Amino acid sequence: MAKVVIFGLQDFASLAHFYLTHDSEHEVIAFSVTEEYLQGKKSFEGLPVVGFENVESTYPPSQYRFFAPMSHRKMNLLRKSIYDRIKAKGYQLISYVSSKATIFPGVGIGDNCFVLEDNTLQPFTHLANNIMMWSGNHIGHHSLIKDHVFFTSHVVLSGHCIVEPFCFFGVNATIRDGLHIAEGTLVAMSASVLNDTEPWGVYQGIPATKDKRLSKELDF
Repeated sequence: MAKVVIFGLQDFASLAHFYLTHDSEHEVIAFSVTEEYLQGKKSFEGLPVVGFENVESTYPPSQYRFFAPMSHRKMNLLRKSIYDRIKAKGYQLISYVSSKATIFPGVGIGDNCFVLEDNTLQPFTHLANNIMMWSGNHIGHHSLIKDHVFFTSHVVLSGHCIVEPFCFFGVNATIRDGLHIAEGTLVAMSASVLNDTEPWGVYQGIPATKDKRLSKELDF
């Protein structure tokens, strides 16, 4: 059990508060955002809000942990930035794994992961750090998902896949077995990926084809 500060004041933070309160041993004690987003707000979900720049003076890293369940904006680069800043302050970050997810023994899960209900992580899979998995995804056996990746819902990642950092998977996307999904790949809703991808590529359609645009150039 840990006393936890949640980063954020919007839907993801509200949902994290709900899940941690109703389905974990952790206790949420406060929220935090950077001063530019604080805008004089003193409370959220009935708990105090503190500026991130000086959060350690009120909630020191020796006594409290952090959780930063952020969106995929800017292809997860913003999430990485906040994750790194929290670590730089000396905090440990918790992960939340729903009691209604199917996680087999030996599956590795790093820090600041948010794994919601009805996800299935088959044997010999590994999640690195700062990974968001919305409801109902299937992660096939012997697959590796690296840092700062975002799964929406009902994504099927088949076995023996490697997913590099900063990828995004839209609802109902399907990834064939044994593929290498390159850094920054954006797989669109319902796309069916049959081949390895290229860095920062955008893939859509059945079978998926690469768009001319780069994912990091999108307002996404």
